[in-house]
This record gives sequence, structure tokens and C-alpha cells, in this order.
Amino acid sequence: QVQLVESGGGLTQAGGSLRVSCVVSGRTFSSDTMGWFRQAPGKEREFVASIVWSAGRTYYADSVKGRFTISRDNAKNTVYLQMNSLTPEDTAVYYCNVRHYWGKGTLVTVSS
Repeated sequence: QVQLVESGGGLTQAGGSLRVSCVVSGRTFSSDTMGWFRQAPGKEREFVASIVWSAGRTYYADSVKGRFTISRDNAKNTVYLQMNSLTPEDTAVYYCNVRHYWGKGTLVTVSS
């Protein structure tokens, strides 16, 4: 069993920055890939970024490349998503994921 708890969402203006965090607890493996997904109102959930827990390899959706950075702190069992140059199109609930486990999400709202 794995538990994922997101935090750090909020309201910011276009061009601003936010960092969301995901604390991971339970049975995880060094080979796990941690992912961030998002779901905007009326849209399907989409991939944002991922990181291989042990190796640190990262992957990004084209829409966030160069603006978002995913990272992890092994000692804190935490995965971060630093989001810069935010636009209203980034408004969504952001979810943390590993294998078939999902957090409850944290809302990010970007005003124009």
C-alpha cells in the first residue's frame, strides 16, 4: 500500500510560480517512476512530468517543457513540481501518481 499526499497548490497570477509537493509513504521501490498529472475543468487527466525515483531521469509533457521542473528528495520521500511562467491554461487539479496509486490532488489556479 502506498499513500500520496499533495500540497502547495494555490492562486497565482499569470507569469507567477508555484511549487507543489507530494509526500510518499508506504511500500515503494527504487525503480518506481513518480508522476505528476493534471486535470483541468471539463478535460481529461493528462501527463505533466515524471521522475525515476532512484536514477532521477525526468520526462515532461511538451506543454510544460522549459517551465516546469520535477525533482525528488529521497530523504524526505517527497516529489516536487516547480512551476514557473504559469499561464491560465495551467489551471488544474494536480495529482501525484506511482503505479496505480493516486493522491487526492491539489488545486492550482492561475489568473490572467
